[in-house]
Amino acid sequence: MPGPLEGIKVVDLTTVLMGPYATRILGDFGADIVKVESLDGDVIRYANRGRSDGMSNLFLNNNRNKRSLALNLKHNAGRKVLLKLAERSDVLISNVRPGAMARLGLSYTDVAGVNGKIVYVSCVGFGQRGPYAGRRAYDDLIQSMVGIPNLLHRAYGDEPKFLPSNFCDRVTALTVVNAVTAALFHRERTGDGQHVEVPMDETMVDFVMSDHLGGYTFEPPEGPAGYERIVNRNRRPYRTRDGYLALLVYSDEQWREFLALVDRTDLIGKGMFATMNSRADNAVEVYGFVEAAIAEKTTSDWLALLDGSDLPCAEVPELENLFEDEHLVAVDFFKELDHPTEGRIRSTDIPSQWSESRPEVTRQAPRLGEHSREILGELGLSDDEIETMAADDTTLLGNDN
Repeated sequence: MPGPLEGIKVVDLTTVLMGPYATRILGDFGADIVKVESLDGDVIRYANRGRSDGMSNLFLNNNRNKRSLALNLKHNAGRKVLLKLAERSDVLISNVRPGAMARLGLSYTDVAGVNGKIVYVSCVGFGQRGPYAGRRAYDDLIQSMVGIPNLLHRAYGDEPKFLPSNFCDRVTALTVVNAVTAALFHRERTGDGQHVEVPMDETMVDFVMSDHLGGYTFEPPEGPAGYERIVNRNRRPYRTRDGYLALLVYSDEQWREFLALVDRTDLIGKGMFATMNSRADNAVEVYGFVEAAIAEKTTSDWLALLDGSDLPCAEVPELENLFEDEHLVAVDFFKELDHPTEGRIRSTDIPSQWSESRPEVTRQAPRLGEHSREILGELGLSDDEIETMAADDTTLLGNDN
């Protein structure tokens, strides 16, 4: 079944994770993604374990549903091919810094000159109106600059730490997908393309501070920044007698139910448990009370006791346990399949479900330049012209890998 973006053509000039994750989602939704890589390839090809050179697990997991065109954009012939590709495409996405794109002759003005209806998306570290415009940006740096290590320090008292996930890359990628689809809808209504800039820094400041503006929501401030309930040393999985349990007791009704379960009905509606405001004002102590109660029973005892209750809870699995999770197994979320060159691999499913236009995985992550000859041929280049480009190190053909 064709995906909702079938027929949309995307030129993907992104590398590493933020841009490739965004274009993977667009590819999952049915867009034709042409991943334009240097002749050395996207650096993430070599960043982690793989069965063969240039096909790391990170690359495999973020580049399905794409075709690879290896192209040297510093060569005039390579630039001409890119503009020809952009001329017949709907979207161009780049995380090359805007100044470098301009030096290559591939700025928005250059590309719009051959295709005025294109949606040109610049994935940047920082908005180009401010003093950080020219800075490089990576996930660790953005986590730091938007306060995530500070929040972890405030909550748990340890040294500042990073989240063990490429968190900012992933969140910003989702914002890129939103921007692309909204800009395409605008074009559908008006016929106009446009330049869209998605900065990691501002995106993540909005994401984090929507929770943590706290007293600074008001001017003058009425208290410190931070959401007290979650900046809390006791907000974490609770230790049971033999493991851990995640449990959230939130509403008044849930607190009545929980206090009854732990034989403390005498506390219902009293003191710090009385209202949502009183619980928020005493968040550390309230969470500490739950922590002490949970420590009295085993994980399985708690799961049995909470089964059928209105109290949301979950086990705390190891990553490896996810492959055996009852729900994920039932929905067949982890797919095993045969990659054309890498053999048997495992991949995640497309999470969303559609009654019509269901997205599908139709291609596995490509080898470097795997589709160069195919794409150049679609652009009207002859076999002789393609071979000349390869001989001049303007392209790399898949059969040369």
